[in-house]
Amino acid sequence: MSIENKVIVITGASSGIGAATTRELAKHHAKLVIGARRLDRLNELKAEFPDEQIITQKVDVTNFDEVQALIDTANNEFGRIDVLYNNAGVMPVNALINRARDEWQQILNVNIMGVLNGIAAVLPTMVKQKSGHIIATDSVAGHVVVPNLAVYNGSKFAVRAIMEGLRQEQHNNNIRTTIVSPGSVSTELYKSIKNPDNQKAEIEVEKQIGLSAQNIAKSVTFAIDSPDNMDVNEVIIRPIKQDI
Repeated sequence: MSIENKVIVITGASSGIGAATTRELAKHHAKLVIGARRLDRLNELKAEFPDEQIITQKVDVTNFDEVQALIDTANNEFGRIDVLYNNAGVMPVNALINRARDEWQQILNVNIMGVLNGIAAVLPTMVKQKSGHIIATDSVAGHVVVPNLAVYNGSKFAVRAIMEGLRQEQHNNNIRTTIVSPGSVSTELYKSIKNPDNQKAEIEVEKQIGLSAQNIAKSVTFAIDSPDNMDVNEVIIRPIKQDI
């Protein structure tokens, strides 16, 4: 099955990688159900493709009921779900000594529970279908650890473990799993960094070497468009000049 007419649900679709992936998949005529907290941004994105089937819905991935409602919308409108792309995430940067416990909780709620909420909401449908594809945005930070990112690193390592467990549990139901692990990318993710010095440093890195969100979207599209008997489990994408 090609991308055309696949039913694809995307969270965190209002900007960055989620928006770029929505644009890329719309060009391939997928049937899209896109969610994020900023409904106005989603509707602006939908308006770019007036001839495509795109449904927008407000969703906070930390709220399971809202994630379930997004999945239910896709099922009710199209009768199936071929792909769920768990893309929403945050990246506060702070040394552990600063004890930014509110940031830690936000990271756990969005980056880990957001992915688990998506899996919990969509898995019964995919098991019943005996097919499906679950994708999560991970990070190079889920493969290496660096100072000031320990909690973020932990969340992305957790996503790797969860997605590998999902693969092992569900591959016999023809459910594919993919993590996409970008390095530095120019998106709005830096806005979740509350420490002003760390935010400034991240913006500078992205300006100097960062990939575009479209670069990552093309990798997501590749994984979705792979043959049905092929499972692209992990994709790591770094800027050439990135050290780690």
